Amino acid sequence: MNFTSKQIKQIEDKGLTVDKVLQQIEVFKTGLPNINLESAAIVGDGIFRFSEEEKNEYAAYYDEQKEDLNIVKFVPASGAATRMFKFLFEFLDNFNPKKETINRYINKHKANELFAFGVGLEKLPFYEIVITETKKFVPNFDTLSSDLKAVEFIKTMLNEDRLNYSFSPKGLLPFHKYKDHIATAFEEHLFEAAIYVCTQNKTSIHFTISEIYKDVFKNEFKRIQAIVEKKTKTTFNITYSYQKEETDTIAVSTKNEPIVNTDGTLHFRPSGHGALLSNLNDFEGDILFIKNIDNVVVYKYEAEVAYYKKVLAGILLKEQKQAFKFLKQLENNEISESKLLEIARFLRKNLNVIISLEFEKFSTKYQIEYLKNKLNRPFRVCGMVKNEGEPGGGPFWVKSESGTVSLQIVESAQVDKKNKQQKNILKNATHFNPVDLVCGIKDYKGKTFDLSKFVDPKTAFVTMKTKTGKNIKALESPGLWNGSMANWNTIFVEVPLVTFNPVKTVTDLLKPRHQV
Repeated sequence: MNFTSKQIKQIEDKGLTVDKVLQQIEVFKTGLPNINLESAAIVGDGIFRFSEEEKNEYAAYYDEQKEDLNIVKFVPASGAATRMFKFLFEFLDNFNPKKETINRYINKHKANELFAFGVGLEKLPFYEIVITETKKFVPNFDTLSSDLKAVEFIKTMLNEDRLNYSFSPKGLLPFHKYKDHIATAFEEHLFEAAIYVCTQNKTSIHFTISEIYKDVFKNEFKRIQAIVEKKTKTTFNITYSYQKEETDTIAVSTKNEPIVNTDGTLHFRPSGHGALLSNLNDFEGDILFIKNIDNVVVYKYEAEVAYYKKVLAGILLKEQKQAFKFLKQLENNEISESKLLEIARFLRKNLNVIISLEFEKFSTKYQIEYLKNKLNRPFRVCGMVKNEGEPGGGPFWVKSESGTVSLQIVESAQVDKKNKQQKNILKNATHFNPVDLVCGIKDYKGKTFDLSKFVDPKTAFVTMKTKTGKNIKALESPGLWNGSMANWNTIFVEVPLVTFNPVKTVTDLLKPRHQV
């Protein structure tokens, strides 16, 4: 394939190479293998469930250790709020007030979300803001029928010349209404982080955002900084990064030909949240907490949510400490056979690592190499909640092409649903990944791992998108907590549903843990 000189410059300006782009195009042509599910991870087989006493011990252990650690909370926050309002855009496109009522529209289209939206309207955190703004645009608002009032209310929320909420970063939307103020998800992350990230009276949080919004985020922090720091008795160190252009991927037509824009440039797309591994790889902290921007709660639930973060972090520190001790012992070539077997048992029992059936037949030298390789990896402890039908990834035992079995977080899009056996395993999953991770990214010598070395590149996936009304194919990098962490040491822990409160649609803001 021949690119124009303009396109080659565009590729190089992104930090990519022509060869890399050609490799991406080849992936579209050849396809990527589906994940091969062995079985769902369940409590007792891949997922740990701890007693109240054990959880308290882990949380206390974390509190004892944390003041001497460099801790950062990492929050992917680049998403706009567009998807939250999808059903409202559809309503505005399809509803004709001259021909039908909203109730009739709801019944006809089985528009349950629209019904919930209407019933809970006054409980939305931005209800009064929108009403006030609507009256500026519609002076006779109070004389309109209830249906026309609803239409104008929605227009004020969504229209570009009004509040334009759908193109706001999700993190800066009004999320929670308190007596004296309205809090954004961004603000709630600060309050929550102060409970478990704070060390030496300082709390470090990193947000990955779209670069166009950097000033908006910075201005929001300036607006709330004094009051948040006073209430939490903490100084905040807030940093930002943006998805790097060199992680973008080429988009192709359904015939696998590169999409060329009207100006002759190639059409590239961001490659999903897996691209953020590059951002994560820039950190040197002892512990990283990862949590999505929309997964927050109102103040009265924050302590309970923070407690479970401490539990996960305590588990990480204890298991990592033992792994580091074993790794130092493995440097001694005089290590006993019984010690090697003890380390193998630790990997299987504590880290759910499947040890080769041939292990005891290996030479001592190879046993040491084998155990070092299994132990000396980044650590992650992932909270898992009971599956209640939420879309997204779940915990599974997965078999690789080489036949090795490991614990992974798998998205449904990675599974061949035409395969009845695979579909049944997917359907029988008991737990769900709420993007609740605590990560250790340093080795036993204190050196930060190069995280790019622990990715499974074959877990990238192709998705269908649209451009100017035409279907196009996009390539997504291995997901940040999926294939990008495929070769980490992984511990799955059951946590309660209170820790999982995402706002995927605007009606989620009506749920109890988003209401004061």
